[in-house]
Amino acid sequence: MGSLWTPGGEHPVEPDDPDVGEPELTDEQMAARMQELQRQLAATPAEVVVANHGYGLFELAALHLGQQPAQLDQARLAIDALAALVEGLPGRLGEHEPALRDGLAQLRLAFVQVRAAAEQAAPPPSQ
Repeated sequence: MGSLWTPGGEHPVEPDDPDVGEPELTDEQMAARMQELQRQLAATPAEVVVANHGYGLFELAALHLGQQPAQLDQARLAIDALAALVEGLPGRLGEHEPALRDGLAQLRLAFVQVRAAAEQAAPPPSQ
């Protein structure tokens, strides 16, 4: 599984990594860890966090488009969500906006191409 982004750009977290032998935390340690994560998140500009979610939506759409057969309904939902984010927040995503706009355009083109290929490969409906 891929790395998760962590606020402030610290080392990525590998979910469910069996090699990470972290001992059980006490309630106090867990509360302290949560407080630190909240502090880091609050110190991170919202545009960075929102853009990170946009990159996640891009990856989700690409994943569904790359399946055999492509999962077009799932890809469309992720593409539409990315579009809502990018097109709904013009000028508010900072330096990440051009990359997200380009990614959205690439996904839309890929969707059309994958759908056309799937339609060509499908047998014609029987009459």
